[in-house]
Amino acid sequence: MTTSLARNRNFTLLWGGQALAEVGFSASMIAFPLLVLAVTGSPAMSGLVLAADAAAQLVAGLPAGALADRWDRRRIMLCCEAARVLALGGLVASVWTGTVTVAHMVAVAVVLGVCRALFEPAEDASLARLVPESQLGTAVALNTARSSLGQMSGTALGGLLFAVTRWLPFLVDMVTHVVAFVALLFMRVPPSERVAARPHMVREIGEGLKWVWSRAEIRVTALCAVVLNLFFTAFYLVVIVLVQRGGASSAAIGVMAAMLGVGGVLGALAAPWLHRALGPFRSIASVFWVLTLLTPVALLVDSPFLLGGLFALMTFLAPTANTTIGTHQLLLTPDALRGRLSGVMAVVIGLAGTLGPLVGGLLTEVLSARTAVAVCAAGILLITVVVTVNPTLRGYGAVPVTEEKDA
Repeated sequence: MTTSLARNRNFTLLWGGQALAEVGFSASMIAFPLLVLAVTGSPAMSGLVLAADAAAQLVAGLPAGALADRWDRRRIMLCCEAARVLALGGLVASVWTGTVTVAHMVAVAVVLGVCRALFEPAEDASLARLVPESQLGTAVALNTARSSLGQMSGTALGGLLFAVTRWLPFLVDMVTHVVAFVALLFMRVPPSERVAARPHMVREIGEGLKWVWSRAEIRVTALCAVVLNLFFTAFYLVVIVLVQRGGASSAAIGVMAAMLGVGGVLGALAAPWLHRALGPFRSIASVFWVLTLLTPVALLVDSPFLLGGLFALMTFLAPTANTTIGTHQLLLTPDALRGRLSGVMAVVIGLAGTLGPLVGGLLTEVLSARTAVAVCAAGILLITVVVTVNPTLRGYGAVPVTEEKDA
């Protein structure tokens, strides 16, 4: 008889500790640009700190995946939590004493970005060893819900804490990572596959890239997800510009943006059931078609609150697709390659998230906001048609994973 996830001690320790850490991380990420603005008054410097975090994640992404397949994954997670605590503790001390500098903040952002890049492949690769195969989809969905909940609550909390005093959001973030570290100390991960003689790191990274590219299901879903994320993140920025030019207040825009998280949380809670009810192909294609149908609606709506509702609808099915894809990829990939799979996917999706706002900004510079929305809608429609007719996706998950591994 399979034990429920709620009674799975190791998964509960990991999920609970990281749920708290996600809140602290989001609080710091909203407080970082506010701190830079308070210290320097420069929006450019504020962007530099956030860019340092994102760049560090991208640069470290591929090596991090290889290290997750080479080193003990629990130890990697523990080291990451310890490094975060030390970095945030130093930042709290410098803000408290009034000696903080932009260089110090950039250094902390880089440490946090590298730690996030290292932690995620180690956690993703460990997940399939912490829960039975029959519960892996539910575990992936719960992790998605964890991220959405952390983003929602942490973003709001960070702004409130910063209003109290500048160092408080970072202190709270540090404490959450202390708790996460302690939780990991009590967690036990079954031994993973290890190869006695390891090739050079660059060769290991190449093996991971080769694996991702050689598996049609992984390759096609990754490429389609990149294109969709690029146009959707561009659309998101364009809509913000559209409502801002329409006279919406910052508070209203904040509520509108928060509805992305609301849709994600509700969708993550429904994802395990929808994942089973829709089946693999419809779970993936439905997200693309919902975005295709709803994106042009932004041209007909002026209220930021209605647009927020539109955002919630657009993100509701995303966790179902993520659950379907993430679960199948973990089962398809040998344990010795799971870290590199996660690292490659993190870099690919991260690039789309980085380029999307740039594309959105360029579109609003050369076109009207409404025309830019239409361009994004056309791009989403195009990739949706590709997804709908692609034979690999239409047969997604049809071949048993055990057969694919031996193929």
